[in-house]
Amino acid sequence: MHLRGMIAGEADALGRVMFRAVREGPSAYTEAQRNAWCATPPAGDGWAAKLAAQEVRVVEALGAPVGFITRDGAYVDLAFVLPGWQGRGVFAMLYDRTEADARAAGLRRLWVHASLMAQPAFAAKGFAVVRHETVARRGETLDRAEMEKVLV
Repeated sequence: MHLRGMIAGEADALGRVMFRAVREGPSAYTEAQRNAWCATPPAGDGWAAKLAAQEVRVVEALGAPVGFITRDGAYVDLAFVLPGWQGRGVFAMLYDRTEADARAAGLRRLWVHASLMAQPAFAAKGFAVVRHETVARRGETLDRAEMEKVLV
């Protein structure tokens, strides 16, 4: 596994990682909820612009992305790992680099809206739940938590 920044032209590949992370493997969400969350792989100019506006870190294995994380200031916006790579240290690599970058930028806190599946991974990295919330997506509701970590 290799940790690196996003490379030009890679946005659609990262969209496929997100799609597979949401739609495949075990989940606390129903199939209808997962479809409402991510009906198709994010792709195209709008998706590429969203990623280009953030700091993106990627873990690559076997010549392809297996996970990525994005940070917009103090907000960890996206964090996804392919189902077959979960539990193998990919999230830890991504998050540890993100936190180091945030500290180097002088940030005092990081925060995230964590899905039910992501909450244990963020909690293991020292995040605490600020509040639980439910969001509506395409006629479905999804539970998640706002979490934060104070960087001291």
